[in-house]
Amino acid sequence: MSEACHCDTGRPFDRCCGPILDGSRPAATALALMRSRYTAYVLRDEAYLLASWYPETRPERIDFGGARWTGLVVKDRTDGRAWDRAGSVGLVAHYEEDGEARVLQEVSYFIQEDQRWYYLEGVHGPFGAE
Repeated sequence: MSEACHCDTGRPFDRCCGPILDGSRPAATALALMRSRYTAYVLRDEAYLLASWYPETRPERIDFGGARWTGLVVKDRTDGRAWDRAGSVGLVAHYEEDGEARVLQEVSYFIQEDQRWYYLEGVHGPFGAE
């Protein structure tokens, strides 16, 4: 069995985000895509992050900077199920940079086209208590 997935589900990586990152299966929901994208940031998988970003809002490159991602908490979600066209996920992501613990709060927006979920954009918070 593989190590626990970085997205904090408690499930093994090879039965959680691993198959999404390696293209074995698509993310079935906006939440699954968000979790896989967080894991891709942990692993610095630029190719996956760019491929899962909606083409009209996708940057040319990902700037990982010095961030080391240390934890993910899903706060809420709206729609984003397999049959929805769009959805959003509120999240708190913990990371360390320059020896300091930091927090990113974001509401991530997703769109589904041709049975594939894409990250559209994120709006940063704070949005309430951590």
